[in-house]
Amino acid sequence: MITRRAFAKALGASAATASLAGLPWGPAAAATAEKTAASRGAEPGTRTSFGTLKQVKAGVLDIGYAEAGPADGPAVILLHGWPYDIHSYVDVAPLLAAEGYRVIVPYLRGHGTTRFRSERTFRNAQQSVIALDIIALMDALKIEKAILAGYDWGSRTADIIAALWPERCKALVSVTGYLITNREANENPLPAKLEWAWWYQYYFTTERGRMGLDRHRDDLARLVWTFNSPTWRFDDATFERTAAAFQNPDYASIVVHNYRWRLGLAQGDPRYDGLEKRLAAGPAIAVPTITIDGDRDPFTPDGDGSSYRNHFSGAYAHRTFHGIGHNVPQEAPEAFAQAIIDVDRLRRR
Repeated sequence: MITRRAFAKALGASAATASLAGLPWGPAAAATAEKTAASRGAEPGTRTSFGTLKQVKAGVLDIGYAEAGPADGPAVILLHGWPYDIHSYVDVAPLLAAEGYRVIVPYLRGHGTTRFRSERTFRNAQQSVIALDIIALMDALKIEKAILAGYDWGSRTADIIAALWPERCKALVSVTGYLITNREANENPLPAKLEWAWWYQYYFTTERGRMGLDRHRDDLARLVWTFNSPTWRFDDATFERTAAAFQNPDYASIVVHNYRWRLGLAQGDPRYDGLEKRLAAGPAIAVPTITIDGDRDPFTPDGDGSSYRNHFSGAYAHRTFHGIGHNVPQEAPEAFAQAIIDVDRLRRR
């Protein structure tokens, strides 16, 4: 895990571009954030649990989630990716709770304690339906509007809500920027190095890959973690806490469908064709946004955020975390939490 010293280095050395002046940034802000974090308690990586999890019926799911902070605080929803789970935010959530935020960290469909309410429900993992899960969660928890933050699948989900339902999104923190999928564009090949990085996506298109994920889910996830975050020295206990989420009975079905759907090799639900058509058009995101890249993430595009900058039309800043890989909130929890606090300030200007 990143230490406070490493956090200050990452934050102070980060590149940032903002459409509004006056954002807290640079070495002085890093020192302030470090001092504030120190007053909040434990070193990042020492927390191992959220405590008792909650369940709520929301749409077609019974969603498992962690909650921290005051019930009447401004809501923040933190969304994990694959192959990860809510423990990506085990250090982020208490930092935000200490600032007065109500923090909700749900298991996405197919993960952890989240379950389908009916055996008859299509195990669908197209992008729009995962976003609708979070809208249903917000409705069930009576959250009208929230700051949304995520990485990987979580970034895509947060981006979609910000684009299609901006009235539900106060502000956005999105790792790797704009991840809304255009399946037609996905038919075009990438440079060989990037195609190689996506090996598991192509593996899952085969029956052998589906069986491999089902039988070797932990080994496969550990391999992906190591590749995605080459500087993150996670221990066995950290991995095993997350790997428990992969025992969900629908895990393999959801993961395989998601990647096959993205490549146009699996059908979604026709009821959401209209939403997918809107998403394929690349809708702009107008809510206040901070995008983050980890410079050791093999999926970070070149250009320090410039490749997706035009998708964001509102107040905006970009940050690059040096020495950080794909799982940004777990590798750099204090810097990630600070981005959420700062995007809330962007919103208030």
